[in-house]
Amino acid sequence: MVTAEMDELTAKFSLGQVVRHRIHPFRGVIFDVDPKFDNTDEWYESIPAENRPSKDQPFYHLLAENETSYYVAYVSEQNLVRDETGDPVEHPEVEHMFGHLSDGRYQLDGQLH
Repeated sequence: MVTAEMDELTAKFSLGQVVRHRIHPFRGVIFDVDPKFDNTDEWYESIPAENRPSKDQPFYHLLAENETSYYVAYVSEQNLVRDETGDPVEHPEVEHMFGHLSDGRYQLDGQLH
């Protein structure tokens, strides 16, 4: 789980923030942050070499959604941008983990609080 110190010093985005992928058509809310890559080599190698991000950057766990489904995504910081729509994330787990949405960020609540 992310620490407040790591969140403030190195991670560009924070828990509860709504973000979107800079290339792929999905968005989500951050529920955990790894200071650097912490997934399997198999997962990493499945990314085409020309698109593989550096492992030495924060990676974010998202309750993600696209036009057809809800899922959990693991995304490098370089591939995320702030979502400017102000729209809520409809992923069914959001209401169990967070409070209300305000200014592009969900209040920490439920399981994260």
